[in-house]
Amino acid sequence: MTAARQMALVAFLQAQNCSNYPGSWRHPSTMQDYLRPEYYQRIARTLEAGKFHLAFFDDRLAMPDGYGQNHAEAVRNGIRVVKLDLIPLLTAMGLATTHLGLGGTYSTTYYEPYHVARLFSTLDHMLGGRVAWNVVTSLNDSEARNMSSSEHLPHDLRYDRADEFMRVVLGHWDSWEDDAIIEDRANGIFANPDKVHALGHKEQWFQSHGPFTVPPTPQGRPVLIQAGQSGRGRSFAAQWGDLIFVIYPNLAMGKKVYGEFKAQVAATGRDPATVRVCPAVYAVVGETREIAQEKLALIEGLAKPIDGLALLSEVLNFDFAKKGMDDVMTDEDLASIQGLQAIRDRVIQLSGKRNPTVRDFVTFSARGTIREFPVFHGTATDVADQMEEWFHGGACDGFVLSATHMPGTYEDFVRLVVPELQRRGVFRREYEGTTLRENLGLPRAQRGDWRR
Repeated sequence: MTAARQMALVAFLQAQNCSNYPGSWRHPSTMQDYLRPEYYQRIARTLEAGKFHLAFFDDRLAMPDGYGQNHAEAVRNGIRVVKLDLIPLLTAMGLATTHLGLGGTYSTTYYEPYHVARLFSTLDHMLGGRVAWNVVTSLNDSEARNMSSSEHLPHDLRYDRADEFMRVVLGHWDSWEDDAIIEDRANGIFANPDKVHALGHKEQWFQSHGPFTVPPTPQGRPVLIQAGQSGRGRSFAAQWGDLIFVIYPNLAMGKKVYGEFKAQVAATGRDPATVRVCPAVYAVVGETREIAQEKLALIEGLAKPIDGLALLSEVLNFDFAKKGMDDVMTDEDLASIQGLQAIRDRVIQLSGKRNPTVRDFVTFSARGTIREFPVFHGTATDVADQMEEWFHGGACDGFVLSATHMPGTYEDFVRLVVPELQRRGVFRREYEGTTLRENLGLPRAQRGDWRR
């Protein structure tokens, strides 16, 4: 008898003063010790108690200072301005848990492939094969200026660079054959040199010779997370990603995009069943619908208009302070957007306008509000019903749960929703293995299996 299909659950974290929802720091129940390891370890233990597959951190290499080309409004309003380095946090969380997967974002635009390969493979060893790398190409000129560049690379060009970056990283991760290490003390032979290989990479963007200095990890290599949703970004995700983080405005669109993406994965020569697609959602759950509604009203009241304008300026690399709320975005304005083009395309589609206004961008992107992602709310039964509708309805393989406040979102979800999902048989009661790949139902990565 075939085992029932199980959904993946992923927590979407930020190493900063708020969650993905910038108003979360204003919530009266949000903990304020985000500069201490205990803050992140509490969350990790809660997620592991709830049998979550993974917690991963988004990241930027600059604060949101694109609105008015100034950081003042972002700092004044606490709009995602504290951004800590992720690796110490992942280490602290990993040492506080034994099964929870842990992922971090590193840019292919502003780092060297060898550095990223060594960092994540070392961390994967230290945490027993539970690590994932969220591959991004970065977004805007503010990041460029922090990383010794004057402006960000054009959209498609940075994906070209990222493709080569992946070939270098994966090539280094292939350096050691699994049985290369002998450790023959009697004869003084540590490893077989014929089973350790130099890369000798030299292409347009990178030169990296090798051999790599870290042997294969317990899961073969770290899991790769990707979130590309533009045309070029989706091709990149289909080629490289193990776990795909997506944003769907509704179930109907989710079904359409999910089916198209799985077909795109198959067209690359990969098995779509080995790629997990998980949309971002918020969950507001209460013991009764009335309690959930009160929680939702409080949470939605935390958002400010400046939150959306500052975050849109950041992710689209366009200064929205230059235009009034009802000014039309010209063809030239739209063409100049070099950040998350998927947001631009979504606004055009949902507004039904070739040239939306700034207000349309705020409304239909819902940036800075919890309506940016679908909101599942109500009792545990209500939330589980909504999740099952998406999961069984052909829209996803699981969910990326973002937090409305920290750590309360995850505590409520683990206490109320997880037992209901387990009762229905759509979510596990225990971890299947020790590595992240085992727990995601993915095979151990093998040398060269990425070459197609």
